[in-house]
Amino acid sequence: MAKIKRYLEHNWQLWLMLLPAIIYIFVFCYVPMYGIQLAFRDYSFSAGFTGGKFVGMKYFMQYFHSNMFFTTLKNTFLISAASIIVGFPAPIILAMIINQIRHKKWKKILQTTVYIPYFISVVVLVSMLNVLLAQNGGVITQFLRAIHIVGQNTNVLGDARTFIPLYVLSGIWQSMGWNSIIFIAALSSVDTQLYDACRIDGANRFQTMIHIDFPAILPTIIILLIMNMGNILNVGFDKIYLMQNSLNLGASQVISTYVYSVGIKSSQFSFGSAVGLFNTVINFIFLIITNKIAKKTTGTGLM
Repeated sequence: MAKIKRYLEHNWQLWLMLLPAIIYIFVFCYVPMYGIQLAFRDYSFSAGFTGGKFVGMKYFMQYFHSNMFFTTLKNTFLISAASIIVGFPAPIILAMIINQIRHKKWKKILQTTVYIPYFISVVVLVSMLNVLLAQNGGVITQFLRAIHIVGQNTNVLGDARTFIPLYVLSGIWQSMGWNSIIFIAALSSVDTQLYDACRIDGANRFQTMIHIDFPAILPTIIILLIMNMGNILNVGFDKIYLMQNSLNLGASQVISTYVYSVGIKSSQFSFGSAVGLFNTVINFIFLIITNKIAKKTTGTGLM
């Protein structure tokens, strides 16, 4: 206790600065966790947040035996895996390319250009996709038909086969520039003498990126990859829901939209809580496994 007292006496100003953030996290992140109990109770409006009759794993088993279990799990995993496999390397490559640009004016123009899409709201982005990929008159749709990638009568937005590529590619376009900022910041700390040594040795820019830039940002890449793996089943609800329609439902019905459908629209609050808790537990397991693998293979991890 004496050590804690001395520590607080010397650092109370820092904790005072952190107090608003601690209160915010406690109120909006930890207090709502009380609602987890609804997943194990038969919710009753009269009982309020205290729940109702305890039913154990009833709603978890209901979800596991439902027809939507494998569908929602498969769709969520495929969309998340595709986003990580294709989308995660994109800002890394972009950051290394931007770092190799020596002309400051062109570097600023490129950075501004790739950052702008991030500030477009999801609603506006999906509206743009609806216009550009419209079955009749969509510019991108007409281009894809001209080069025979899609058929003349294909509805790109309503085709389940094109939903995942469309979701992933539009997400890369929107967030790639903004996500590259952290890698650009990591590259800014690289000793410039290393680049001079590469030029003296006759290395080209590609070789410089592979042997200097990539090793420099590897710890940052690993940390962000672990955090992304911890959210592998957390597919963004808003964009999925806005892009979803009756034609692509087979590929677009994910856990988050299913929770909304059964938990909010159908007022099955206990069932929705059970599905959401299952999603969180799986994410936590992925986070722990990825962190352990990263620690053993590279020595870098979250803890």
